[in-house]
Amino acid sequence: MNSELSSQQVQDIGEQGLLERLQRFCPPEIIGDDAAVLVTAPKQSLVVTTDVLIDGVHFSDVTTSPEDAGWRAAAANLSDLAAMGATPLGITVGLGLPGKVRVSWVERLYQGMTQCLQKYNISIVGGDVVRSPVTTLAITAFGQVNPDRIIRRSAAVVGDAIIVTGVHGASRAGLELLLHPELGQDLNDEEKTALIRAHQRPQPRLDVLPILWKILTPNSQLPIAGMDSSDGLADAIIQICRASGVGAVLERREIPVPKTFNHWLTQEQVLEYALYGGEDFELVLCLPQELASALVQHLGEGAAIVGSITSGSTVLLHDEQKKFPDQVLSLSQGFQHFNS
Repeated sequence: MNSELSSQQVQDIGEQGLLERLQRFCPPEIIGDDAAVLVTAPKQSLVVTTDVLIDGVHFSDVTTSPEDAGWRAAAANLSDLAAMGATPLGITVGLGLPGKVRVSWVERLYQGMTQCLQKYNISIVGGDVVRSPVTTLAITAFGQVNPDRIIRRSAAVVGDAIIVTGVHGASRAGLELLLHPELGQDLNDEEKTALIRAHQRPQPRLDVLPILWKILTPNSQLPIAGMDSSDGLADAIIQICRASGVGAVLERREIPVPKTFNHWLTQEQVLEYALYGGEDFELVLCLPQELASALVQHLGEGAAIVGSITSGSTVLLHDEQKKFPDQVLSLSQGFQHFNS
């Protein structure tokens, strides 16, 4: 890309010029009409999710390249589909931009989105571009799911085991390393890179679904409760319990975290990152104990049973070794939009 093109601003080429460039990231047979038409398989339910990301809130040039911002935006929506048990079909992108944003920045953003989507053989199938005082990215993702396999927050029952599909806290640790490079002096370059990549290039856990359906084949009508942990592990479990009208007990030492945490974080920081750090995009699922154990075994390292569903409404963090007192978890302890 020559210097003249890389310095072009959105206002230099206008809406139609920008749309012409962005349409190159979409299948030509889909783009051009007022809406996209996606054919789903028979006996499938359409799943739709939307996520909005704001410059300075969800991404910034300090911690995220345009490609990484695009990847993270796509991954967040694919993670929501995975949390519903759905297979992705495509996404649409709503983009609000100040006129002085460089065209090259926008193209790199779309390159990051398509890099993530290509892993799952899906595409950007439409969208809109508008002028905005702040760069805003709104993605709507479409997926399909067998109605008998929809994962809902409201399906947890007393006695279910609570599963996480991978480690928690890595994304938050990566963000801290980006914001404060002086941290993590006891980590080597490979360890730092792994944590930073967990923040910049999270992996939506669509790979869990085929394994889950294989395990559940004899019990295909069994309700499954779950959601993703994009807003933190504690948030996910509390949300599931609220929707299901139940409580939960989490075992502190069973929560999987990166092994490198022991080198440079205090125990309080480890717990904070794991429970409230957010943006790990793992799945949190509630299943009968026997099936939960089978799923964890199939998923391998990082997956774990972290607790169980109980009666009542309290979500309790427990330490079986009694080194720490029991702690009631609440949504107010994690990130919430509009909190002061």
